[in-house]
Amino acid sequence: MYRGPCSLTLAPLTLASLATWALVVAGAVALQGRGFATFIAVLLGVHTASALALADAFGELGPLWIGLQAATYLHFLTLARPRMRPRWWRALVAVPASYFVAAVFLAIPWAIAAALGLPPVGLWIPFALAGVGLVESLWTRAEIVDVVLDGVDAGAEVIPYPAGRVRRPAGGEALSIVQITDPHLGPFMSERRLRRICARAVERAPDLILLTGDFLTIESHADPELLVRALAPLAALEGRVFACLGNHDYEAPETVLRALRAAGATLLVDREAIVQTRAGPVQILGFDFVWRDRERHLRAVCARHPRRPGHLRLALLHDPGAFRHLPTDAVDLVFSGHTHGGQVGLVSFGLGWTVLRALSSIPDHGLWARGRERLYVHRGTGHYGFPVRAGVPAEESLIRLHLG
Repeated sequence: MYRGPCSLTLAPLTLASLATWALVVAGAVALQGRGFATFIAVLLGVHTASALALADAFGELGPLWIGLQAATYLHFLTLARPRMRPRWWRALVAVPASYFVAAVFLAIPWAIAAALGLPPVGLWIPFALAGVGLVESLWTRAEIVDVVLDGVDAGAEVIPYPAGRVRRPAGGEALSIVQITDPHLGPFMSERRLRRICARAVERAPDLILLTGDFLTIESHADPELLVRALAPLAALEGRVFACLGNHDYEAPETVLRALRAAGATLLVDREAIVQTRAGPVQILGFDFVWRDRERHLRAVCARHPRRPGHLRLALLHDPGAFRHLPTDAVDLVFSGHTHGGQVGLVSFGLGWTVLRALSSIPDHGLWARGRERLYVHRGTGHYGFPVRAGVPAEESLIRLHLG
């Protein structure tokens, strides 16, 4: 292992880290069960190995390494008793721990080099990237997105379809839509922050507000009132707010349903709704979230709710990976979330690349097309999973939908 200028004594640190890792895993087994404990064991195990390999390189910043490592173990230990923590806890424990885990994971190539006895040159790079991601995780970028339903047949495959590829039609009404998806009420999305996002959505006076699922994290399950209060501003636009469910909503379904009812949102679970807008009548079809037999499920729902003549047909579908399974010409435009925009990528630098796009065919963010159908994948209002966003900012868009 690399040995450089270091104020840390690695043997005691290694023993202390391994002992604490074992304690956290044991607590997860006792309080949350084997499945959750397995996840914690793998995630925290990889982090521990990488962090120990990098400890030498911290040099005089060794005390900072110790503090961040301690915050990481404390954060994961308290997840065995999940609840929304106060602001001071998030500032001193949860957010620094998430930053450190993200940085250490991004630094795994440097950790491998250090373990082989090579100096980890440029170690500041993954820590700087994680710092950028931390900022992007704590705020949402306000944007205006123009989407044109141009009627062009884009072919049989699902492909990216940049909004700038077509011109906006002259004249005519554009529907204004605000989409809120994947807020994931938790350490990075406080009740106050989500309430402000909902209030700003209402202030924009859109024709429609579309909620496409995943409202909670494990930390926000315990208090059902949190989500009720966070979504409360949406009640001012009752009749114009429609929602579908995401995969995480089934971890606490009654909490989500109660909050949506209180906010005046119309929940569409394999159902349709008709709403009159200044651009004419709109048929909104909301799909339930399912993992298996998605094509059969989507076809059955579309068969029960066929297109209505003279209506714009929009769909709410949490997982954009299911878009390819929709029947041909089933909808005009689908709104999805789920991917958090790819969460790690180069979107912040003006490039479309994300890790998700590199590793899979799932639409990650922005506008996509198959045939004459269009799919808009929102980058997410919050995030859940990898500790922070990195290069993929959260989104707070006003979508202007032009009927070409």
